[in-house]
Amino acid sequence: MGDRSDPQGAGNLRIRIVFGDAAMLGPGKADLLEKIRETGSISAAGKAMGMSYKRAWMLVGEMNGAFRDPLIRSERGGVKGGGARLTDAGEAVLVHYRKLEDVLAEAGSARIAALRSLLRDPSED
Repeated sequence: MGDRSDPQGAGNLRIRIVFGDAAMLGPGKADLLEKIRETGSISAAGKAMGMSYKRAWMLVGEMNGAFRDPLIRSERGGVKGGGARLTDAGEAVLVHYRKLEDVLAEAGSARIAALRSLLRDPSED
């Protein structure tokens, strides 16, 4: 998926999906899922994102509670050490979310460019 930032200021789309009153999936949670997959640790994933341990665990709890099957499984530390991994459901949620980002960015690229063209040029200040 690569870097989803927008260093040139061309405009990027950040998608937040709200499922009723209780569940939401957005770029932060998707990034957290990705970091957990990369690091094998909820703590390390949160740290990599500049997020507190408590916040990372809270978001994991929200995601695990919102979906029919948990998205992340964790094991306590000990002699073998702990860790965390995405479940099949977690992988599916991340893949669907990232694909949706790609589809909407492609479909909306002309509109994003049109909006960008209407922005004030900061060099004129």
